Amino acid sequence: MTASSESAAHLDATLPLVSAERMAATVTALASAEFTGRRVGTAGGAAARAWLVAHLADLGAVVDTDDFPVRNVPELYAAPTVVWGDGDTSTRLTFGREAAVHPTSADTSKVRRGPLGVAGSGDPTGRWLVVPAGGNPLDAARDAQGAAGLLLSRAVDADGWQYTVLAGPDPGPLPILTLDAGTHRAILAAATSAGWLSANTPLRRRDVTGANIHARFPAAAPGGTEVLLTAHYDGVGDHPGLRQPGASDNASGVAVVLEAARILATARPAGVGLAVALLDAEEVGALGSAHHSQQLHAGDARPLVINVDGAGQLDQAAAVEAGGPAHALLALLDQAGRHTGLPLAAGPVASDNRRYAAAGLAAAGIGAGMAGYHSPADTPDRVDPHTLKAIVRLVVATVGLAAAAPATLSSSIGDER
Repeated sequence: MTASSESAAHLDATLPLVSAERMAATVTALASAEFTGRRVGTAGGAAARAWLVAHLADLGAVVDTDDFPVRNVPELYAAPTVVWGDGDTSTRLTFGREAAVHPTSADTSKVRRGPLGVAGSGDPTGRWLVVPAGGNPLDAARDAQGAAGLLLSRAVDADGWQYTVLAGPDPGPLPILTLDAGTHRAILAAATSAGWLSANTPLRRRDVTGANIHARFPAAAPGGTEVLLTAHYDGVGDHPGLRQPGASDNASGVAVVLEAARILATARPAGVGLAVALLDAEEVGALGSAHHSQQLHAGDARPLVINVDGAGQLDQAAAVEAGGPAHALLALLDQAGRHTGLPLAAGPVASDNRRYAAAGLAAAGIGAGMAGYHSPADTPDRVDPHTLKAIVRLVVATVGLAAAAPATLSSSIGDER
């Protein structure tokens, strides 16, 4: 029997060990109210970290955590109050749907009321200025000295939510609100009559500490292949009065990595080493993977990195993005996809894998959908168990095949099959 056929036979015995039910339970636990959306630097994030450390230790791994600083994390410390009117009528806007605080907004806890105006037209003093759709908010801010604030149009998702963003530029001098397109049109029309708006933008920035989780299983034999499985466990966090569970992004990816580690801890082939990194602060610029990848580079460690971000809803094919010297890794993924029957397609996976690739490591990101991205709609019931199972089978098969001379393989990911 050849090495390749031995690997295939080993996989056929290993893959039935995958449990979609166990992964679904992990997603439900990480998306629970106890962990408050898992934003970096929060009590909920710390509680999730402790929960994950305990689970990895139960698998027999040596587990530790590694702290790093994270600056200027935006935190909405109260739900904004946004009311607008035209003459004597008034309408209170629903936070998260019709109105949200822009991530570059100044922090204003007190409600400001003022007449509406159109950005770039007339005296801005004391007015809430509506920036016409397609207008540049930076240009509007430069010409808005003395204004009460800016109002921008923003798209909503299929569920009607404005998704939360944590990463971005520093705050500007003005309060800034984002409005769904219909509300924006109505308020823009009111800006030419007797329209007014009152609102606050309670958004502060905090310097916090992030922490990666590292789990190490027995190393590979000399000359063997080291594999690092990664997923970020942080989310964008709950807002006051607004839960954002982070089930697809990225409790689903963490569930896949935990299940793969559970199986591979005892069922990986000889000559393949395994490590796991569950990463913090991905939502504020992939800072956890930036920190870890530089440590690996400085220590001359060169594992094959497989990062899972979003295993919620598979649409025909899983996206794979490879970076760094990843020819052999991409070939392994391609062969694993064929073995498990999961179609793979080259596509963007804008996550921690890019930090590892930038540090010169062979890295691949795997993505399979995120329903309710960064919103209250990202709930466990929208994570498909069949997708979880398909992605973990791919990861387990990739690691299982890594002992069979990956450098001799070739890849057709992105080609027609």
